[in-house]
Amino acid sequence: MYLSRLILNPRSRQVQREIANPYEMHRTILRAFPASLSPGERVLFRLEVHPRSGVPTLLVQSVEEPDWSRLSAYSPDYLLPEKNLPLEVDNPAVKELRLKLHPGQRLAFRLRANPTVKKDRPDKKQGRRVGLYREEDQLEWLQRKLDQAGARLLEARTGDEEKVRGRQRRAEMKHELTFAAVQFEGLLQVLDPERLMRALEAGIGSAKGLGFGLLSLAPAR
Repeated sequence: MYLSRLILNPRSRQVQREIANPYEMHRTILRAFPASLSPGERVLFRLEVHPRSGVPTLLVQSVEEPDWSRLSAYSPDYLLPEKNLPLEVDNPAVKELRLKLHPGQRLAFRLRANPTVKKDRPDKKQGRRVGLYREEDQLEWLQRKLDQAGARLLEARTGDEEKVRGRQRRAEMKHELTFAAVQFEGLLQVLDPERLMRALEAGIGSAKGLGFGLLSLAPAR
């Protein structure tokens, strides 16, 4: 599994458009991968904007190693120019993730997610996803998801809630999409390393093509 970090150029019009419509950012990211993804591949991403500089950083997790030179050829001004980077910082930077998980291990985590529940609709075969907006409901959702992923939630806090909007084209029609976004941070304990690794690769929750679901882990301090 690989983790990429791309420092984006906030002056790029394409970057500005894709921040407003993350579905298009997902399509741009996929240019770094083969046209036909392998069956086990799930490309996840999360956009983080520096609170002072406003510079956007894109984290991308994938099973296969990406080729970001394809992105540079497609959009030369997409990445922050080298002259504007801190010294000795690669852009993009790619590293292989070699996580060694074991039962009882305590880890810090970060997750940007779209907490939802499915509600039945009497006149429809499929239910409808409804966003969760109360903090207690969001934390209960997170606890359920981590339980399913083989981890125990020890502590968590939620960031400022926002809405993510995007446009998606299906069957020659454009659909306006709106999703609730919540940033979770806290501590978890590993119960089942294999289940947790599978959850890491697959992502947590829905709307992964809009920048949700990437679970980041780090040693607990």
